[in-house]
Amino acid sequence: MKVFSVAGYHHTGKTTVSVELIKELRKRGFKVTSIKDIHNENFTMEKKGSNSWKHAQASGSTVIARGISETYQIWNRQLSLNEMLSHLKSDYVVVEGMKNVALPRIICAKDEKQLEELVDGTVFAISGKYADDHDKYKDLKVLNSKDQIKELADLVIEKVFPVLPLPKLECCGECGMNCREMVSGILAGCNMREDCKTDRNLDIQIEINGKDINIVPYVQNTLKDIIKAYVKNLKGYHEGDSIDIKIRE
Repeated sequence: MKVFSVAGYHHTGKTTVSVELIKELRKRGFKVTSIKDIHNENFTMEKKGSNSWKHAQASGSTVIARGISETYQIWNRQLSLNEMLSHLKSDYVVVEGMKNVALPRIICAKDEKQLEELVDGTVFAISGKYADDHDKYKDLKVLNSKDQIKELADLVIEKVFPVLPLPKLECCGECGMNCREMVSGILAGCNMREDCKTDRNLDIQIEINGKDINIVPYVQNTLKDIIKAYVKNLKGYHEGDSIDIKIRE
């Protein structure tokens, strides 16, 4: 699954760019889903006092609210990007917002001051209001979502790669860099997606409810050592044997 972000400050055209890219990628036959990051502390999809709200308050857990034309799944907490992505299955996911996540990014801005604050190696294009009267910023293409949406979609297809496992920065570094640095390296042509070691499932693989769980190499090695320490004392085990373990609750 390929994931990228359309990021920037408020009122810079992020939603317009996101929506036009979704429509253009769908025209080309891709399955596209999106994530809208909302910073309003008072935002809620639920109406206080509604029946589904009462379910959520009572359970403190996930609630599914099914209507005639829509179905909502409601969590009583903020999900991480990885948790959200685990529920999606698409060719592309467009994330509006999340400026600090390690994804290839299109930056929307009003002026160069904003661009100076936001642009780094994870950015592969500029759009939004700045694109109304500019066509270039340093070595980055500036494309508007009205007349140049096809070119912007071409750039997405060219630049965006399968999403990195996105572990916490302090949990990995096995490749010698963090995920933001890896994104920058791939976009610059200095690295390849295959250089990421975390999602290779080096020596151990875990599935939960049929979904592969990415484990950083340090944790993989620790689990491997613990399991081998127990299993080597079992009759029938020989050094180098493959070990399959299933746990049912």
